[in-house]
Formats: sequence, C-alpha cells, structure tokens
Amino acid sequence: MKRFLILLTLPVMIACGRFSDSAAPTITPLSPTETIPAQQTEPQPGTDTPTVSATETPIASASQFPDPNAFEWRLIAAGLSRPVDVQSAYDSSGRLFIVEKYGAIRIYKDGFVLPQPFLNIDDRVNDSSNEMGLLGLAFHPEFEQNGYFYVNYTGSGGHTRISRFQANGDTADPSSEKVLMVIDQPFPNHNGGAVAFGPDGYLYLGLGDGGAAGDPLKSGQDTSSLLGKILRIDVDNGDPYAIPADNPFGNEVWAYGLRNPWRISFDQSTGDLWIGDVGQNAWEEIDFLPAGSPGGANFGWSIMEGSYGYDGEPQPGLLLPAAEYNHEFGCSITGGYVYRGAMPEWNGVYLYGDYCSGIVWGLINSNGLWRSQVLFEAGVTITSFGQDDAGEVYLLSDAGGLYILARK
Repeated sequence: MKRFLILLTLPVMIACGRFSDSAAPTITPLSPTETIPAQQTEPQPGTDTPTVSATETPIASASQFPDPNAFEWRLIAAGLSRPVDVQSAYDSSGRLFIVEKYGAIRIYKDGFVLPQPFLNIDDRVNDSSNEMGLLGLAFHPEFEQNGYFYVNYTGSGGHTRISRFQANGDTADPSSEKVLMVIDQPFPNHNGGAVAFGPDGYLYLGLGDGGAAGDPLKSGQDTSSLLGKILRIDVDNGDPYAIPADNPFGNEVWAYGLRNPWRISFDQSTGDLWIGDVGQNAWEEIDFLPAGSPGGANFGWSIMEGSYGYDGEPQPGLLLPAAEYNHEFGCSITGGYVYRGAMPEWNGVYLYGDYCSGIVWGLINSNGLWRSQVLFEAGVTITSFGQDDAGEVYLLSDAGGLYILARK
C-alpha cells in the first residue's frame, strides 16, 4: 500500500464521507493477550495544509506526532457483540459503557465486562440492516444527580429514535424510556447515530442523509430536513425538548451538508467539534469546527464529496475538510477523539481511523498547518473510538474487542 495522504489547502471545518453500505466483513477477534502493534515502517506525513479558523482563538494542538512504535492498542476486553460506541458517564466511577448494536449497553468496570447489561432494549431496536441498530449514547452533564442518559436507535419501520432513559447504579430501567424524537428514515442506511453533549450543555445529534447513494432526496442541502445534519436541542427545557434560540434555521438543525457523520466528538480541553463524515465512492473526511463557531455551517454534501465536486463544483460558503483520504486507504471513516490523557506525547493529537482497512491516523494543527499521519495499522475493523473521564482514548472493533492506547 502506498503511504500518502491528501490534505487540503482550504478552510479548517467540516465535510462528508460514507459508512459502509455493504455488510461488515467478519474477522477473528484477538485473544486477550494480543495487542495491536504500531506500524513497523516509518509513516509518511501528509502534505501540510494552511488553515483558516472560524474564530481567532488558536487551536490547542500538539506540535508533532509521537513515535507510534513506542505505543500499542492494548486489548482490555473481548467477546462483545458488534460494539459500536463506548462512552463515559463522567461521574468519577471509572466505568465505560459499551453499546452493542443489537440493543444492549454493557459496563466495563474494574477490568471486566459486567455480566448483566446496563440496559437491554433489543425488544424495540431494529437492527435488520447493517447500518441499523442501537447506534449512539451520551450521558447528561448532571447524570450523577438525575441519572439521565440518551440514545439513538432505529426502531419500528427502521426510523430513528432519540430517547432518554434513567439509570440507578449499574442498571437502567427499560420502561423509563421517554422518546424525544422520531425521524423518518427513507432507506436502511446512512442513519448516523452520534449523540454528544456540547460544552454549551445542549445535546448534539449526528444524522445521515437518509440513505441510498448520491443523496437522492437531496436532504443534505435542505435545511428544513433533519437528515444529513448535526442537530442541536435543549433537553433541559421544553417537553420533550426546546430549540435553542440561536439555532440558525428556527428548527433543530445546527449544521448541514453531511452524508453520514459516523462519530462526532468535542475536545475535552477546548470544546472544538470534530466530525468523521463517510464518503460516497471516493473520499473520506474529517471536519473541524472551532469552539464558539456560530450555527449554519454547510459542509457541502451533496454538492461536494470532500473537497471535490459531486453534484456541483466548489463554491464560496462550503466548509471543506481538515483532512481527507481516498479509497486506496479504506472505505469508511470512523471519527475519533483528541487525546487528553496521561501520556504527554499524545496531548492534542486527534485520532481517527477507517472501518475497513483498520488504519489509524493522527491529525494535528501545527503553526497554522493541518498535518495528518498514518500511525497504526490495527488489523481490525474499527467501529468507534471512545474517551474516558481522564482523557484516555479507546478503540472498538466490529469483532468484539475493546482496546486502549497504551505505552509498550
């Protein structure tokens, strides 16, 4: 495989990509004693890219990449059933909550996956197609006081449901469900699924364009549609929620022009928003929106696929990727997290990967330039990354493994 990466001489913001439209490949999970090694050949840096920030605040980022050969993705749990998300409740309990696609959430605690699920709603989750199921999880900022957490899943008819549940200790009551939103899905793919609370206390939701190929309903550019968007709602007011007054279109839409945002995250230190958007046939992208940016960002789909024309040509006002790669390197991007843990070499490095190839990249902004570099070849299908209270970063494989980035 050639080692090159295309990076853009374009604004620092967000773009578009593709979560696999076909069934996921089956791979054999690693045994608990095995680890994913760093790439043994020296990774080649991508082309440095000038950036334009939406704010005047400098980006808090690393200035160089660590030597990946000194680190590994260490397997800490195995045997999970198609895990697609891992989250912390940020309650100082040290627990990690792992979403299994068929409809359960498991707890990793004190080095073990607890035998009893935290939540099991497989009776109402429709996972009949590869991109359907229980897809995302976020805990309320006041979870320790109210026990609230929020999920994104496909239910009856394959339509998206955003629901709140309530927990008590290591279990949650399935009957506590309060459905906040039901979003019609015209096709079984491109459901998105990300759920995350922003530093403003609002709940952000990643929704794909509704499926099929080429955005046939042109949802991405339609600001009256909730598909192909990042939504932003206030779950602490209204019934079942309120629309923040500064949402740009008077509805739930915060940002638009996305194809299938597969994982979004906010930097623990800066509040910057990162999006992995899955491409159509050619380009996978990482998009970036600095903290404090106003709503209304247009990331281009389906006018653009990455920095390239799809239904149209590049035009002013479309926010283009911080980084992109073509399908020589994979088929479906998995957005990640900015490392903020105890290993100082990694502080400020955004880690992301590809579902099909298992490549893990690092992305930094150094002296106003985006730099991306292949750091690991994981050898597993990467469904998600995660982050704990302390800023450590985790990786999930479709075959059932949970890994932590660790020093050898």
